[in-house]
Amino acid sequence: MFTGLIQDVGLIVAVEKTECDVELAIQTKNLNLNAAKIGASIACNGVCLTLTEKTGDTFKVQVSAETLAKTTVGKWAFHTAVNLEGSLKLGDELGGHLVYGHVDGVGECVSVREEGDGWRFDFTVSKDLAPYIATKGCITIDGISLTVNSVEGNRFGVMIIPHTFTNTGIQHVKAGTSVNIEIDMLARYVARLQNYKAS
Repeated sequence: MFTGLIQDVGLIVAVEKTECDVELAIQTKNLNLNAAKIGASIACNGVCLTLTEKTGDTFKVQVSAETLAKTTVGKWAFHTAVNLEGSLKLGDELGGHLVYGHVDGVGECVSVREEGDGWRFDFTVSKDLAPYIATKGCITIDGISLTVNSVEGNRFGVMIIPHTFTNTGIQHVKAGTSVNIEIDMLARYVARLQNYKAS
């Protein structure tokens, strides 16, 4: 479990493909790898992955075929910037919202523009995910905990403050960029309850 507060922007330094999966080596400057144990969970652009090896400032993770099919990981290449967050520990401050690292689908950025001191990003998602996104609700984009500012059909907008823009990989997102989307867990349970009652 995570908070959606990014701790570092890492870089992919190696991609090794096998028949069934992909092994990634990710370099980090600020993630505390000394405290991370083999088998620990690390959110990489919002995808919960398992730490399999670490050496100095670099760690490795393996990505299954299922994850490759449902997320943007299959598009990552050498020097792709990746938002990183270590797993939440009991007693840690919850500054964002509860993020599970279970990506619901891939969205696409359709526009970026400056507004005041920040930036307005608009995204589209598939029609099956759109009903779970609500104005003033929480959403996770590439692992970043954000508040939804507007919703129209399957399109929604978020505002990015300078701190978030500077300290996360969202600065590399532009129109046409694919992003990992995780909807708020509360929305999932509300929808499940409604569907259960209807049946």
